[in-house]
Amino acid sequence: MARAATTSDVFNAIAEPQRREILVLLRSGERSVTELARELEMTQPGASKHLRVLREVGLVRDRREGKQRLYGLDAAGLRPVHEWTGGFEQFWNESFDRLDAYVQDLKQTRQQAREAE
Repeated sequence: MARAATTSDVFNAIAEPQRREILVLLRSGERSVTELARELEMTQPGASKHLRVLREVGLVRDRREGKQRLYGLDAAGLRPVHEWTGGFEQFWNESFDRLDAYVQDLKQTRQQAREAE
């Protein structure tokens, strides 16, 4: 089965580690492609390619400022990812609740054993 094009699917777009790193950097504010390339130790054309994919799936917006183009995070595009991962929140909360109950039972058992000595 062929993979969906990365330019049309946010999940495929963020599957690439360097694109995730770009999103992390953009959380703190806008950056030019030159800044991103330097911070990620990649070529400018490589950074531009990743930014194009992120822009096409709605995760990055850009604007002109003078001669340069600044890129910023558009976190609304992460909604499908948030909604999908949110479905696992109940699973993890229940798992942690069970772990907490087990730890509390273990502590109580140890305390009772010490008191019985």
